[in-house]
Amino acid sequence: MRCLIYVLLCILIPATAPAQGLTPRFDQRGYLETSLSGFPQTVPNDSSEAVGEAMLQWDLSYKAFSWLKLSGGVEAQTDTHRDTERSLHLDFQDRGLLRPAFQIRTSQVTVHRGHFTVDLGKQIIRWGKADLLNPTDRFAPRDYLDVVSNEILGVLAARATVEAAGNSLDLVWTPRFTPSRIPLLNQRWAELPPDFVGQLENAAANFPGGGQYGVRVNHVGHRYEASASMFEGYNHLPLIGLDAAGPTLFVQRFYPKIRMYGADAAIPLPWFTIKTEAGYFQSRSDSATTPQSDDYILYVAQLERQMGEWMFVAGYAGQTIFTRRSQIDFDPERGLAQAFLVRVGYSIDSRQSVSLENATRQNGQGSLTRPEYSRLIGSHWRVTLGAVIIEGASTDFLGQYHRNSSAILKIRYSF
Repeated sequence: MRCLIYVLLCILIPATAPAQGLTPRFDQRGYLETSLSGFPQTVPNDSSEAVGEAMLQWDLSYKAFSWLKLSGGVEAQTDTHRDTERSLHLDFQDRGLLRPAFQIRTSQVTVHRGHFTVDLGKQIIRWGKADLLNPTDRFAPRDYLDVVSNEILGVLAARATVEAAGNSLDLVWTPRFTPSRIPLLNQRWAELPPDFVGQLENAAANFPGGGQYGVRVNHVGHRYEASASMFEGYNHLPLIGLDAAGPTLFVQRFYPKIRMYGADAAIPLPWFTIKTEAGYFQSRSDSATTPQSDDYILYVAQLERQMGEWMFVAGYAGQTIFTRRSQIDFDPERGLAQAFLVRVGYSIDSRQSVSLENATRQNGQGSLTRPEYSRLIGSHWRVTLGAVIIEGASTDFLGQYHRNSSAILKIRYSF
């Protein structure tokens, strides 16, 4: 921890002496964004109809040598709905139920020499090629306090990449588990049974110990690109256990041990590009008292087409379950399975754009639609108007949030 704080200080207070004939370069960028969401309907456990949020994000990088780069980012945020902590401590671990008010978002050292790259520290790691869903993205926990609008969280990791002749080998190891944030029990995104009359409380979190690791091999061919990957660790999305104590029901989160074998590919064709990605998940629990996850395949296949100012992406996400275990879980990734996914974008001009996203379950029991209009004002300001429209049955993963349709206004100042 002290070493990582020292790295951040090196980022914030860079040296000024030249190194090996290279003038050190310091870059910074960030934004301040405020947003307002309005909900026409209330839900049984949340009577609010408006939520305001504000976020400041500042990213910095310092290239001290041609082969050495220091980078990091800090984040400060607050809101009117108490999704964010009200304490003043600087968070690094991303393990709380609430969003931290102040946190070190990333803090990493990058060493690059020839075909070799090493990244050490808190970083954002992405795998996969699909745009609509990424089953192989196992080192990317997310903030699901708002289920339909989620941000990727950084993880403390060591990552080594070797690239040569169109091939690459990516090795990742994380010494500490980082979970995804899930909806708060007293907020509208935690859907409770309509006839529930007891009291819900969070039980103490019991995070798994030990490291996680993964390997990914990528090949760029003449007219295709393909990868194979393997992950050994824990699912960052939890299984849910319930323990009754009088009128109070305690909610316990379990993070099952899993192994994933993954593959993805992108094939450009004259009329469109085919992208596909799949992960085969196996339960690896070594204790009879620890809940086990299902054994299943989660996959997505999509077609992508660029036509002038238009971008079209359409696909299907599905899953095949080999061993089903009776568990309560929270898994938005699997919640999008058996669904048709569409994304359309149009650039009106250099300052304006519109987009539309839709996910519709194949049985028609749930759908999510997100239209959005964005406009750049001047060189720093951007205004975005959008909506979230959710329809369906309460028994469907998407449909259960049908009372959470909303209108959204965002104003961002970038620097």
